[in-house]
Amino acid sequence: MSEEQQTQPQLALERLYTKDISFEVPGAQVFTKQWQPELNINLSSAAEKVDPTHFEVSLKVVVQANNDGETAFIVDVTQAGIFLIENIEEERLPYILGAYCPNILFPFLREAVNDMVTKGSFPQLLLTPINFDAEFEANMERAQATVAEGQA
Repeated sequence: MSEEQQTQPQLALERLYTKDISFEVPGAQVFTKQWQPELNINLSSAAEKVDPTHFEVSLKVVVQANNDGETAFIVDVTQAGIFLIENIEEERLPYILGAYCPNILFPFLREAVNDMVTKGSFPQLLLTPINFDAEFEANMERAQATVAEGQA
């Protein structure tokens, strides 16, 4: 293998898995009421270095549906993937781990949430697609503003 081939950037999803999943219906009375839910959706991502060339990236969502003032259900799913990331510039790594990889994981997370909710005897719950690129940029701007305020 030539030196040029060895230094080619590599980025690949090597393993996709559900890291954590739970579904809870606190009380059966929810099934006797008219269904007009209020949803509280909390989404986060994390990345952890597994070895010099692999990162585990996880995308977690917790959805709490309240109906008529009571909790109807809580679904908590963490979708994860092991990504091979090699010969990538260090300054690009935060973007890859914070936007690119979550973009890949999101459809699988969305499907898992919908499966859990429908198996729990509730109507479909399809999470709205998320622009992780825009979210990443917004987070970077907030971080820079916080640093600027701390220096002022």
